[in-house]
Amino acid sequence: MEEIQKAFEQHMVQMEDLVQKFSTELRSGLQPAYENFMGFIHAIDWKEPFLMGLLVFHFLLLVTTIISRKNSNFQMCLFLLALGGVYLAEKLNKFLRENWRSFATQNYFDSHGIFLSTLWSGPLLVMAIIILVNTLFNLCYLIVKWKKAELRHKAKLYHNKHD
Repeated sequence: MEEIQKAFEQHMVQMEDLVQKFSTELRSGLQPAYENFMGFIHAIDWKEPFLMGLLVFHFLLLVTTIISRKNSNFQMCLFLLALGGVYLAEKLNKFLRENWRSFATQNYFDSHGIFLSTLWSGPLLVMAIIILVNTLFNLCYLIVKWKKAELRHKAKLYHNKHD
């Protein structure tokens, strides 16, 4: 019983430290996060051909997603491809970390995958969310359309019965 009490007390001390650190960060505002973000942005050479290609790829994917918003089957394929790209990001990061000299001037691909998560997985997840929201809107539209048709059918049956 003493071991459980001791473990509980240690856990409470850790939780207290975490809450204190979190509240300190909240009080300091968004300045440290902004500085880290700006440091990340400035550390990247945006004129690298592979980065320009990646940005163009994401832009074209966004345009394709918007243009195909009425085609549910195509959107589901895009959705699965986007999530597949996120799923394969770790393997892609490893491959790119080993071969960065063939396409980049510096190694952006750290062992934690921060760069690839930000510039590959992040936009793909945003695209997946856009597709998901669009699909939900389409489903709502179909439910309303179905319900209207059901009500028209019931009204027609009612009028035929009473005529």
